[in-house]
Amino acid sequence: MLTTVAIVLAGLIGAGIIVIGARAFWAPQAAVGFGIPDTPTEDPAFRAWLSVKAVRDIASGLFVFVLLAGATPRLLGWFMLAAAAIPLGDALIVLRSKGPKAAVYGIHGATALVMLVVSVLLLVA
Repeated sequence: MLTTVAIVLAGLIGAGIIVIGARAFWAPQAAVGFGIPDTPTEDPAFRAWLSVKAVRDIASGLFVFVLLAGATPRLLGWFMLAAAAIPLGDALIVLRSKGPKAAVYGIHGATALVMLVVSVLLLVA
């Protein structure tokens, strides 16, 4: 039962990061929600970097689906554990940039925590 919940949550995380990546292409102003103050969403150079991030977000989400389709829950768990470093790093970047604490803890920190819980559930399955 808990394994099924963890697998579903992993799929939702994968889908969510794909949407976040794709959204950067059609709504780059959404990058303001990441939490870095004074995000220059109209700057062409920033948009180019945002596109790079978007492609990596989409690929990260696809990795989850590849593992869902062809791997064991344990391997998916190890991947989710390693991938939890991404939102943790994002939280540290926003914190270092003096961004809002709501983004640090409520977005990035909460995502990292959920990913850690999912990974533990998958690893003990």
